[in-house]
Amino acid sequence: MNSFIVSSFLTAILSIMLGSFIFLQDPKNRTNRMWSFTTFAVFLNWLGLGFICISTTADQAFFWQKILYVGTIFIPVFFFHFCNSFLNRTDKVKKLLTLGYLLSFAFLALLFTNLLISGVTGVTDIHYWPVETGILYYLFLVYYAFYVVYTVVLLKTSHKKTTGILQNQIDYIYYAALIGFVGGSTNFLLDFNFNSLPIGNYFMIFYIVFITYAILKHRLFNLKVIVTELLTFSIWVFLLIRALLATNVKDQIVDWSLLAILVVSGIFLVRSVIKEVTQREKIEKLAKDLETANVRLTELDRQKSEFVSFATHQLRAPLTAMKGYASMILDGDMGTLSAEAKLGVSRIFDSAKTLTNIVDDYLNITRIELGTMKYAFETIDWKVLIQDILGELKPNIEKSKLTFSFKVQDEAMDYRITADRDKFKQVIANLIDNSMKYTPTGSVDLSLSFDRARRKFVFMIKDTGIGIAPEVLPHLFAKWSRAGNANKTNIKGTGLGLFVAKEIITAHHGEVRAESVGEGKGSTFIVEMEPFGKM
Repeated sequence: MNSFIVSSFLTAILSIMLGSFIFLQDPKNRTNRMWSFTTFAVFLNWLGLGFICISTTADQAFFWQKILYVGTIFIPVFFFHFCNSFLNRTDKVKKLLTLGYLLSFAFLALLFTNLLISGVTGVTDIHYWPVETGILYYLFLVYYAFYVVYTVVLLKTSHKKTTGILQNQIDYIYYAALIGFVGGSTNFLLDFNFNSLPIGNYFMIFYIVFITYAILKHRLFNLKVIVTELLTFSIWVFLLIRALLATNVKDQIVDWSLLAILVVSGIFLVRSVIKEVTQREKIEKLAKDLETANVRLTELDRQKSEFVSFATHQLRAPLTAMKGYASMILDGDMGTLSAEAKLGVSRIFDSAKTLTNIVDDYLNITRIELGTMKYAFETIDWKVLIQDILGELKPNIEKSKLTFSFKVQDEAMDYRITADRDKFKQVIANLIDNSMKYTPTGSVDLSLSFDRARRKFVFMIKDTGIGIAPEVLPHLFAKWSRAGNANKTNIKGTGLGLFVAKEIITAHHGEVRAESVGEGKGSTFIVEMEPFGKM
């Protein structure tokens, strides 16, 4: 047996194995099916050629020549269908596909008459070849050439319109088709009395190698499934050969039984791997979709924050004007008011002040979310800052009828810290103001001390107000968080003040927290800061 015969059988075996692997991977996939049909046609072509070469009579050679031509007839239209399916353009070539299948089945029918091939004769090292052709043989050659050339040109033009992995896949299919059809077509030379061995037969191995490389390297089909199918199919072939070569009944029974068991289990194995791969691909797709959605949501959140920042900036200017003019009217700068008018203006002033505080909270939140909050750090005396705040809040303190106190652990101590004066003052003022709002009656006690063990200043605001439920404490400083009893006491609160306070204190490398025994038992807010020079 020479190398030409070996290459024929090797091409046939590789073709049917590859086609079987792809078909088992996803039988419902049209592209997979068409590739499997193509490889089966190639299998018949080269199987017939191999047996022609080892035939000992003309009748045997003529039978295998017909088997060869069954494959040859269907290779062009199957490969044409496969390529168009792979390129998602089957709908565009429906008429050509229909014509191709009609012609292929017509030539199949003619194969059993003398109109296509009528006999074989001895030629070169192959021994037999059908140089006796019928009157329709040249029409068959036109059909074959048209669909082969059309497909190769289609692949070449499609390559220019694509990029990335798809372009690489088309490249390898194109070169596989070019080498395979040019090499395989050299067999037709024998039909025209060219008494030489069709050396193009050897190049058909490259056709298998190129398509296989496209499958494994560029994921034309799934690698994991291919490997599983290859291993399973190899075991089947091995056991089949053992069963056929067995010399006694006992070995035959064992080998055939084992083959049957492994065929069934192998099918289940391949299906389970296909299912696993499919699920993994779905998960990967969902993960990519989720990543894309997260990017989009992040961008939308940023745009939302920018819009809120812009809107609140626009609101702040008229509110400031309202406060300013209301304050001037109340101070008598614009004339004397009646008691009723003064009460109305006072309410306008209070409402404008409340709205301004809300707008400031929104502005701070958007700056924090966008990362645009700026701090002008300087050295300030925390004790003096608290005294200034209490001076500004004095009218409200007197109006609240609460008992107020401020104690300093050591008057002689240096209470300087590094902070943004305006923002830090806003936080401390808001915490004191909150204690007043949520303490209907009783007292609010402030204290400033130095924890020597931890080397930190500690500012405490302890009130006898409505208190905080234990389940609320862990979420108290979260955005939009408000205790249920807080809503009853102060309906104007937004749940943003403590969130902003925590963010600002954290930016100062400090810490703020709240403590409470429970509802109705008061609460304590604690702010800790590093001494000056420690930040």
